[in-house]
Amino acid sequence: MLKDFSVQALFMGVLTAFVGFASSFAVVLQGLHGVGATDAQAASGLMALSISLGLCAIVLSTVTRMPISTAWSTPGGALLASTGVVEGGFNAAVGAFVICALLIVIAGLFKPLGRAVAAIPAPLANAMLAGVLIGLCFAPVKAIAFDPLLGLPIVLAWIVVGAFKRLWAVPAALGAFVLILAFGVDIPEGALGSIGQALLPTVEIVTPVFNLPAFISIALPLFIVTMASQNIPGIAVLKVNGYAPKPGSLFSVTGLFSVVSAPLGGHAVNLAAITAAMCAGPDAHPDPARRYWAVLICGVCYLIVGPLAGVVTAFVALAPPILIQAVAGLALVGAFSGSAMAAFQAPESREAAAITFLVTASGVSFGGISGAFWGLVAGGLMLALSRFVQVARK
Repeated sequence: MLKDFSVQALFMGVLTAFVGFASSFAVVLQGLHGVGATDAQAASGLMALSISLGLCAIVLSTVTRMPISTAWSTPGGALLASTGVVEGGFNAAVGAFVICALLIVIAGLFKPLGRAVAAIPAPLANAMLAGVLIGLCFAPVKAIAFDPLLGLPIVLAWIVVGAFKRLWAVPAALGAFVLILAFGVDIPEGALGSIGQALLPTVEIVTPVFNLPAFISIALPLFIVTMASQNIPGIAVLKVNGYAPKPGSLFSVTGLFSVVSAPLGGHAVNLAAITAAMCAGPDAHPDPARRYWAVLICGVCYLIVGPLAGVVTAFVALAPPILIQAVAGLALVGAFSGSAMAAFQAPESREAAAITFLVTASGVSFGGISGAFWGLVAGGLMLALSRFVQVARK
């Protein structure tokens, strides 16, 4: 195993961990806060996810000798941010995290459930995701309106750096946020002391509460988004690069790690989709059989960063919330444009996708159930009606 190690894989593993964490941790924090987590609970969730996905990646890649990258569910974090606090507060959200994790395990073990998720029309799944993401994607514009001197540098850093190297666009925006926090924001007296106290790992065990509104508003949409936007594309990335793992076992293992992290506030561990290409491609190593070391290094980096989640959370809390929301929104622009394009590409499902998108993006809940679920239902009914009419006319 050690003979497969390479400096190239070491560099790519460190780079992947940095890009993965820096580009989306803000989305996770925003999502956990959105469903009622305190700063301590959000820090605990971020730590649990970092350690769980790091261990999961190391286990899967060691056993399979393939570059099986894992991540937290970034679209899932965006979903939580748009869902809001449900009946039962964060405890109910954690209960929904547990159910979502168990559904992922079952999807891996029980093939019909996995096929059922895969059978959800791609335009509707993408439309729901686009509707979930659009709220956070407005945040950069709102940040500029809030204070141009604070919001504009973040957006400009993302635009300028992204024009040369798209991979570094979000880290550049995060760097601009850090500089603004250091030089442009009045930090309350004693706040730096709280950051020092946060050097100790933050562990908050949350007792899960199970109720129907949280199940329908959080667990089901989170399961669908995680499977459709992370796990299934993650398998596709591996196949494109010449790897053929058994999807079911990978899904189940990520689900088990999600179950472990849920009581600590973590929402979902899953296969990586975007950063997976970094470790599975030739940039990690010319020899495909040696690329798994990039994932091993990436996993170790997440294990190191995880205990520092409290510091990250305390540091971010010093700035106006709209600024970190702006970074999160910029991190999701690519995902939004990709999902929106996929949603409206096929003319025969365009109207149903539009209904799914609009109902989801409205953010309106009915009966305590979030718009993401109702958007999928409304779009599904519209698509079914459209297909029925087409058949009846023949």
